[in-house]
Amino acid sequence: MTKHIGIVACSAEGAALCYRTLCQEAADCLGEHMHPEVSMHTHPLGKYMEHIRSGHWAGVAELMLSSVKKLAAIGAQLAICPDNTIHQAFPLVAPASPIPWLHIAEVVAQEAKARRFHTLAILGTKYLMTGPVYPSVLERYGIGYRIPDQADREEIDRIIFSELVNGVFQEPSRLYFNRVIQKLKDQGCDAAALACTEIPLIVDPADCPLPTLDSTRLLAKAALQEAIKA
Repeated sequence: MTKHIGIVACSAEGAALCYRTLCQEAADCLGEHMHPEVSMHTHPLGKYMEHIRSGHWAGVAELMLSSVKKLAAIGAQLAICPDNTIHQAFPLVAPASPIPWLHIAEVVAQEAKARRFHTLAILGTKYLMTGPVYPSVLERYGIGYRIPDQADREEIDRIIFSELVNGVFQEPSRLYFNRVIQKLKDQGCDAAALACTEIPLIVDPADCPLPTLDSTRLLAKAALQEAIKA
């Protein structure tokens, strides 16, 4: 028996990547066409953005809890959220949740530690890059980090919300990410944390200046491993 995984989704593209990864990876350990039971619930991204833009993280937590309670009611036993930014509300969510969660930054930090990376370039929304989600976790693992400068943060945020969440992936934007990552490499970073659900859909590890830590796929793989534990 495997645990029923509940996905608390926020943006469509990232949630789809997380779900697809779960199903694809499961075949290797569970057999052809097999995967744990998976359910998903999401409130509109627009509702989340109202709270995020105003810094109302309690409102974000309410939406996340609303989703996880619905998932638990239909049998989910483990919750994940492939959206990095809204993990800022995680401390308000986890204690009130009816089922346990995996934390996306914890999963990334564990992978970084296992691969002996020392300083991560953090790429995500402007709220994520300047927020506490990754610093609070990386500090416990003894891992340093850097974020892009303000101009690059604003442009990355624009690309995410005007292009990536809408399923638009343009070559100039992909190359822009590479240039930003190169700058952070020059500042001493030895890996790039793709800490926005959609960034893995545009950054190509094959030509990225740094090794990448794909937060979305890492979370999906961690959930799968947790779901198949005896």
